[in-house]
Amino acid sequence: MTFLYKIKSELIKIFLVIILFISSVYAFADTPKNYLKGIFQGSIKNYFLVATDKIRDGKFKKSVVVMFESDEFGAWGLVVNKPIGNIPLNTLIHELKDIELQNKKIKVFWGGPVETGAVFILHSNEYEGKTTKKFKELSISRDNKTLIDIAKKQGPKKSLIILGYSGWGDAQLEGEMERGHWNLSEIDKDIIFDEKNDKKWIKVIKNSFINL
Repeated sequence: MTFLYKIKSELIKIFLVIILFISSVYAFADTPKNYLKGIFQGSIKNYFLVATDKIRDGKFKKSVVVMFESDEFGAWGLVVNKPIGNIPLNTLIHELKDIELQNKKIKVFWGGPVETGAVFILHSNEYEGKTTKKFKELSISRDNKTLIDIAKKQGPKKSLIILGYSGWGDAQLEGEMERGHWNLSEIDKDIIFDEKNDKKWIKVIKNSFINL
């Protein structure tokens, strides 16, 4: 039984690696080599970035992105409405010693096409660990203890475990916005942590506006 368990665990890990690799390949394929540079008019940090109907193909279709940084040198954020599925905790923590937690399944989300193996834990502010960084009413942690606390139901009250992030280079996002691919909306924590992920885009797009 122990031998079969090890084989099963390794197959799950290999499967996850393949998914992340494919996501990374397609991410670079979707990025234009000579993107239209826009004009930086002001930071869109601490806003929802919401895909418009003009983005019909690719991974960003109907995406809702929480923007954490944005300036004239680039921008980055996390997609919060695209769950990948439930995976065993030991696929994220490879040297997990707690046998009871090794097969504990947790839901993970696709955060964007950049560094799809990187883990970001987006959560409510009442929880704070060694790696926690606060962004107004939201926090991001990136450590194994926080993952374990979530698996034990001892972590933050609300959280999303996200793989990868969305990043844009110098004036790239501004160019996409000028083409009408993205609008902005006020951040709503209830929407971020809503369990009905298929409803998030609908709720955000209704309250979106164009950055002028």
